[in-house]
Amino acid sequence: MRNFISERVKSVPPSGIRRFFDIAATMDDVISLGIGEPDFVTPSTILNAGIESLRRGDTHYTSNSGTVELRRALSGYVARLYGIEYHPEHEILVTVGVSEALYLAMTAILDPDDEVIIPEPCFVAYAPEVSLAGGTPITVPTFFEHNFEVEPEDIRKAITTQTKAILLGYPNNPTGAVMPRHKLEAIAQIAEQHDLMIISDEIYDRLVYGTEHVQFATLAGMRDRTLVLSGFSKSHAMTGWRIGYAVGSPDMIAAMRKIHQYTIMSAPTTAQVAALEALSRGEPDVSAMREEYDRRRKLIVSGFNSLGLTCFEPKGAFYAFPRITASGMDENTFAETLLQEERVAMIPGSAFGKSGIGYARASYATAYEKIEQALERLHRFMLRHG
Repeated sequence: MRNFISERVKSVPPSGIRRFFDIAATMDDVISLGIGEPDFVTPSTILNAGIESLRRGDTHYTSNSGTVELRRALSGYVARLYGIEYHPEHEILVTVGVSEALYLAMTAILDPDDEVIIPEPCFVAYAPEVSLAGGTPITVPTFFEHNFEVEPEDIRKAITTQTKAILLGYPNNPTGAVMPRHKLEAIAQIAEQHDLMIISDEIYDRLVYGTEHVQFATLAGMRDRTLVLSGFSKSHAMTGWRIGYAVGSPDMIAAMRKIHQYTIMSAPTTAQVAALEALSRGEPDVSAMREEYDRRRKLIVSGFNSLGLTCFEPKGAFYAFPRITASGMDENTFAETLLQEERVAMIPGSAFGKSGIGYARASYATAYEKIEQALERLHRFMLRHG
């Protein structure tokens, strides 16, 4: 019998993250700095809103675009945060997390051989989603010396006649980098000069520390050229609810909705009710969680630096990205040996692209006390190997 799996799917490697989670799951007493998921339970008001919706019998499909109440609330939410208006009917789509929104965006815009420029290190799904949609990912490296901010001129150099879009993910997973306004403005000018689309994954927009997050669509001339992806997983501790959204031009949202209609129908009804509650009453919880992440951020960064694992100061998300060369190991050996010897799980930086070689990702979305314990174990580890 012939092999029925498409060459496109066979060409995409499995996630470099999952292997370490699978190994850690077989071990006792593991402190995980690997998973990019809040350790907080969804705030009780949001949780209760979802439970009550089930008790009321809200168990049916919604509009393909999402409930009108949620889309109106999202319109107001984005306007309050960034001063930019999106029409609830034509310019907002509620999705099954940002992951679905990314899939819809790539499928909607890419024809065979179209290229998408992606700064890396980056979220593990970016390049595979481009490939699975029939496009070609073109990665542009970023560097420790530049705080892992992509240089606009490096983007310009990567542009060809096949380039269709630039995919940005800031605040960044895995580095925690946040792009300053002047560099984003330079990228905006490049996009306009070369008639490119910007897809801006801003899922960590509410988790920034002592700096400004610039929503890309607010830059001059960028509103109709930019698709912004965001959601509730990170800011509101709602990963398992699978609820996200996209805002953009009517044409772009209509194209994405068409694919969404045939593949998903609508985002989970209960999750949409919970998301509406998150927008209505969740702001104190967002602030409280952000404060705690900031406390953990300072601990883990100072801890890594004190151990010779040089770490630049992340300004967003909940990741640190230390350089691990002081251990004398490559990033894969470092992560495997650390897990086996000290039961601390970190992710090799190369799982996020070639620019991550020599680094490891640590999530500080875990309890302060666990981070302290992990640093103690890392201290023992570096005494043996550093």
